[in-house]
Amino acid sequence: MAPLEVIGAGYGRTGTDSLRIALNMLGYNTHHMRCFVMDPTTDTDDFYNAYYHRDEADWDKIYENYSAACDWPTCTFYKELMAKYPEAKVILTTRTPESWYKSVRNTILAPQSFARAPPKFLKMVKAVCMDGMLTDPEILDDKEKIEKAFVDHINEVKTYVPAERLLVMELGEGWERLCKFLGKEVPTVPYPFANSTEEFNKYDPTESFARLE
Repeated sequence: MAPLEVIGAGYGRTGTDSLRIALNMLGYNTHHMRCFVMDPTTDTDDFYNAYYHRDEADWDKIYENYSAACDWPTCTFYKELMAKYPEAKVILTTRTPESWYKSVRNTILAPQSFARAPPKFLKMVKAVCMDGMLTDPEILDDKEKIEKAFVDHINEVKTYVPAERLLVMELGEGWERLCKFLGKEVPTVPYPFANSTEEFNKYDPTESFARLE
């Protein structure tokens, strides 16, 4: 299905799962971190290898079943993907650094989350998620440093991506600007709200993770 038409440059826990659902509702098939436990055709090693050998990455193969992508690991490669797919539009999902750090600590970086993840998945996460910062306990405890890295990424994307290719979406936004940016009609149903901290922590991926062993 590649080439990608939409590239998500926002970090995880900025409304990326809601964006995934929204893009799918608009007719795209959207890659997201969740796809590693939902789609048996995805392989974490593809992204791990791409991280260390970016010039050799076969993006068409990696995203062959997708027309859009957001969350990690995609946001790590937004520059390479923009070059590969020059017609693709870029969406940067954002929120305040304080609320983002709190959400990350209470969900994807909670001890029980790592305890359930298989080594193959963790190997990729340790590479592609903020260049390993999120899995370094010492750095992770430095709230100021992590929040600065989050803000630096947002500013970098805003500077790097041409204005005509970029939509900056705040957490909690609805359909209007997104649909205008993508040239789509606004759906008659509410914009999705998914993967809250409470919802995340109720989900047990143990069975899904088993295929990644």
